[in-house]
Amino acid sequence: MEIHGTNAIENSLIDTADPPLSPWWLRWVLAVLVLGLAALLAITVLAYRNAPPIPEQVVDASGAIVFTGDDIRAGQGVFLKYGLMDNGSIWGHGGYLGLDYSAEALHQIGQDSARALAMLQYKRPLSALARHQRDAVQVQVADLLKTNRYDATTGVLTLAPAAAQIYRQQIAYWTDYFQHPDTNGGLKPGLITDPQELRQFAAFVTWAAWASVTNRPGKDYSYTNNFPYDPSVGNVPIGPALLWSALSLLMLLGGIGVALLAFGKFDYLGWVSAGRHVHPQLLPGQAGPGQRALVKFFVVVALLFLMQTLVGGGTAHFRADPGSFYGFRLEDVFPSNLLRTWHLQTAIFWIATAYVATALFLGRSLRSDEPKGFALWIHLLFGAFVVVIGASLLGEWVGMSQLLGKWWFWLANQGWEYMEIGRLWQILLVVGLFAWFALLLWVARPRHNDNPQVRPLTRMFLWAALAIPVFYLPALFYGTHTNFTVVDTWRFWIIHLWVEGFFEFFATTVVALTFFQLGLTPRNTALRVIYLDAILYFLGGLLGTGHHWYFNGQTGLNMAVSAMFSALEVVPLTLLTLDAWHFVRTTRSECEICGESIAIPHKWTFYFLMAVGFWNFLGAGMFGFLINLPIVSYYEVGTILTPNHGHTALMGVFGMLAIAMMVLVLRQTSSDERWAGIEKYVKVSFWGTNLGLLLMMALNLFPGGVLQVWDVIEHGYWHARSIDYVGSTRSHIIEWLRLPADLVFIIFGAAPLVIATIKAWLGMRRETAH
Repeated sequence: MEIHGTNAIENSLIDTADPPLSPWWLRWVLAVLVLGLAALLAITVLAYRNAPPIPEQVVDASGAIVFTGDDIRAGQGVFLKYGLMDNGSIWGHGGYLGLDYSAEALHQIGQDSARALAMLQYKRPLSALARHQRDAVQVQVADLLKTNRYDATTGVLTLAPAAAQIYRQQIAYWTDYFQHPDTNGGLKPGLITDPQELRQFAAFVTWAAWASVTNRPGKDYSYTNNFPYDPSVGNVPIGPALLWSALSLLMLLGGIGVALLAFGKFDYLGWVSAGRHVHPQLLPGQAGPGQRALVKFFVVVALLFLMQTLVGGGTAHFRADPGSFYGFRLEDVFPSNLLRTWHLQTAIFWIATAYVATALFLGRSLRSDEPKGFALWIHLLFGAFVVVIGASLLGEWVGMSQLLGKWWFWLANQGWEYMEIGRLWQILLVVGLFAWFALLLWVARPRHNDNPQVRPLTRMFLWAALAIPVFYLPALFYGTHTNFTVVDTWRFWIIHLWVEGFFEFFATTVVALTFFQLGLTPRNTALRVIYLDAILYFLGGLLGTGHHWYFNGQTGLNMAVSAMFSALEVVPLTLLTLDAWHFVRTTRSECEICGESIAIPHKWTFYFLMAVGFWNFLGAGMFGFLINLPIVSYYEVGTILTPNHGHTALMGVFGMLAIAMMVLVLRQTSSDERWAGIEKYVKVSFWGTNLGLLLMMALNLFPGGVLQVWDVIEHGYWHARSIDYVGSTRSHIIEWLRLPADLVFIIFGAAPLVIATIKAWLGMRRETAH
């Protein structure tokens, strides 16, 4: 039996037809979007102008060349080629297993400079000097390193005296570092041995350290706003970081106040409007061939989810017990940078695949007939997704094993965190997303014979879907040798703007369309939610993207604008609590107007949606705001408080929503009899994922992050990222506390979903065959 989507929608409008909403709703959305994007583009353009310069030549005091700009750019290529951004970080951005390479290089250069000055001035080792003499030396070191000796007209950077020897010591230091998996976060033993690559890598991290400490022309702080915190070289917080943090709190309180005033004055805001009598209309077991063909997408989703949890557990083990995976040297086959790359990529793949499939399912249900050939195109799209996902994951493994030679960038891993997928697969992914949108437009576009009540909602759904491939295009705007600041700017167009801006917008339209098709939400209520969320998300989320750029080479202008607007990102998340009780009451099986009993067949979809609300407020709201303040971010970026926010927000919000949509499709394509054998696994998965994530946060990520930030304050950023801290007994105990959380999440969260999706798919195939 095929579903008659248009009839279902018409039945849900029996009471009264909603009048058109005021056009000012859409005008405000467009105004906020256009102005926000224009300002964000202006800040992005300034990143090209204000990025730390890459000298054409770096020379010593006598004018002899120490290394060149080509060496720096080639060293960045070495950093990417070996997947080091998924082991350690530069300026706080990257992995958390190894060192922050820029902070470690800066501290080592500072210490080597102090030792050289001590011998030069006092003819004695630094350790043999009196306290006041050591303090005097450190003051001189700070002054020496803070002085900018770069000549922009000639492109020549002249190093301080003895700096050439200090650079050669950097080469020796990193040569030794890459030999020992026990102390470098689980890299493959002897990862980099080529002398030229080691020299180039040392040039790159030396340049990153130079930009971290040398004063920007005309300023009394560095290109990275004095990040990382290291008082021994004069890097301390700048005044604007404190000022804009305080003012952003006022922006937050003002934004919440205005939003609460609006909710108090206009009682029709939110998911539930009073005085409407609606009932569920979409009933399970009714799906067309194309919709049934989408079920196999969710088998892939569940398998990728399980893979993500397994490699995530393996990645965490490198912090708990480096050098041994229960007696097996895991880094010989699956080094930590590969596992973390897979952990990030599988997360992106399974969540995005779930949204892609759900959008097609909902788009098909908007019409009574299924276009000829729709199921065939679903099969072709599925094959394309499987090829891109499988080939890219395999390519990352082969590429990090250095088996692809010069093709590593195109076929293996680009090396940029979250953007690791090889450029060829990235291009094919973009093509696939545009093909998905074309398919969605074909099946869901408003037509003349559609009920006019449906068209505004459908248009918003399609515009939100189009934004997904369009705003992924910045991933193609940079290459291996592009200035790190410029790449980081475009990278967060994807990580933040694409995910927390347009994916949020798309997710809102998906939920609104789901509620509308189920008959639980009137058309105008769904539209108001979409418009209001779009205004609030874009108001804070577009310019709020810049809170990732506080310390990556951008200027103080970005800090001021981003701090103020990123505070507003919390407002829409806070407002979720206002509608929470009405949301729960809406999903009850008793109609509170007519008193009739209503069977709501999508109980577990709503449970997962309620989990989205909880984690949205806690993970994205509270934990996100905690690390967004510039003065907090200065000490925190690159510590475990970042993945504390990342896990509770990405998994808690987008992951839970993806599972909710998965459960909706599985239930909608299953008969009541078959669902009875599937539902128990979905129930276990709901409690397993939420309890496991809660334990992960409470036992490991949050306390571990707070303690690490405290170490930054006490000893400097370099120390909190070093093996001295990460390898301490206390840190190992906290990492072991994550084990029970991971086991709950994997065994009772991810595994049952695999069983549920396979049972649903096989059962559907048997029923179709008969």
